[in-house]
Amino acid sequence: MDIGVLGALSVTENGASVTPTAPKPRQVLALLAVRAGQVVPVSALTEELWGDRPPRSARTTLQTYVLQLRELITAALGQESGQDARAVAKDVLVTEPGGYLLNTLGGTSDAAEFERLAGLGYRAMDAGDHADAARRLHEALALWRGPAFADVRCGVQLQTEARRLEEIRLCALDRRIDADLRLGRHRELLGEMSVLVSHYRTHESLHGQFMLALHRSGRRSEALQVYQRLRTTLSKELGLEPSAALRRIQRSILMPAPDPIRPGVERGDTQHLTRVG
Repeated sequence: MDIGVLGALSVTENGASVTPTAPKPRQVLALLAVRAGQVVPVSALTEELWGDRPPRSARTTLQTYVLQLRELITAALGQESGQDARAVAKDVLVTEPGGYLLNTLGGTSDAAEFERLAGLGYRAMDAGDHADAARRLHEALALWRGPAFADVRCGVQLQTEARRLEEIRLCALDRRIDADLRLGRHRELLGEMSVLVSHYRTHESLHGQFMLALHRSGRRSEALQVYQRLRTTLSKELGLEPSAALRRIQRSILMPAPDPIRPGVERGDTQHLTRVG
């Protein structure tokens, strides 16, 4: 089974889609897919579908959705009426004590692959191999086709998973830009960074990286304008001043000496993650 959650939901078995069109079975599959290989408790699935007010028939209705998903898996195996195919479907979507488990049976998951590649990128970065780090992190981020679960109506559980995935995406993006800056790719980053700081209006690390990219591209005044815009936004929206690390970047840009600081805001500093919209 091949799973895609980094964008529109895509779950295929034997090359055929097993993604239902009905909203609630789609939610069930999305939660099982993002936690593939793990038992998802009935309580978590119930909360996802109905929040804190499940109907009396919640367990029976959930079982119906699971049966519908198994029928789609059976059909994807090409033997809708075959007993063997139905047995295999039960091995793919497994009933466990207290919940259900989606077994990929050696298939792929874009979320799992993203986390694997990002981990390789972090280790390369820590080892000082910035070229390999940038390559691995570029590969990881290229797996994203849009917001996680882009076409799924998300309840509490999927919203939590979406936030978790977005947070690790932002972390990978931050480290990838850091690696690119260390490799002297500041001019290539300008277009991307302009979009990012507009999207993440109070994310200090991204703003610091954009300031460095502009400064190293000979656009000192624009780098300082980025700082001032961020400072105004932080003050108005959060009642905060820029961090000490960001103020150091600003001071270094104001100095006539060559840029003495490394790319990126120090990892220990707080990053504000408010998005536009």
